[in-house]
Amino acid sequence: MTDDDVYARALKIKLVIFDVDGVLTNGSLHYGHDGQESKVFHSRDGQGMKMLQQSGVMIAIITARCSQAVTHRMANLGIDYVYQGQTDKRVAFESLCQELVLCADQVAYVGDDLIDLPVMTRVGLAVATADAHDIVVEKAHWQTSAVGGAGAAREVCEFIMKAQGTFAALLADYLT
Repeated sequence: MTDDDVYARALKIKLVIFDVDGVLTNGSLHYGHDGQESKVFHSRDGQGMKMLQQSGVMIAIITARCSQAVTHRMANLGIDYVYQGQTDKRVAFESLCQELVLCADQVAYVGDDLIDLPVMTRVGLAVATADAHDIVVEKAHWQTSAVGGAGAAREVCEFIMKAQGTFAALLADYLT
């Protein structure tokens, strides 16, 4: 797929769905002595997600695992559409499209592993992280140069904003 084809896909995007483990985190699972799970999120990914929302693109999370860390982080970022415990991510995807009155071509999905494929193969822009499983990379329209949890989400957000012509105006707010 050419850069022009990927940009054309990005131009239509109104919703970006992110997986969590391996996309917004590096995929490591950390458990404390009390069994509580903790996750590490990259602050620049969060800034990119905030900017993307400011540009008018909505964000959702669909993840197979359940974690209070995800609940807190997404609340901090102002993300209202958070679906945890989704072993079949298609259900949440279809619910989102119906609720937001979007067709699949208006949705991007960012994933890294096989569980992401049922949604990735349905959306207008499928994105794989740099360290994604080979089959996920093969099915994606575009791949980030950054790995999950280390700037991949920021890269996706900026790519979409640049394709839609909104990045420069948002950047100008930081330069004045």
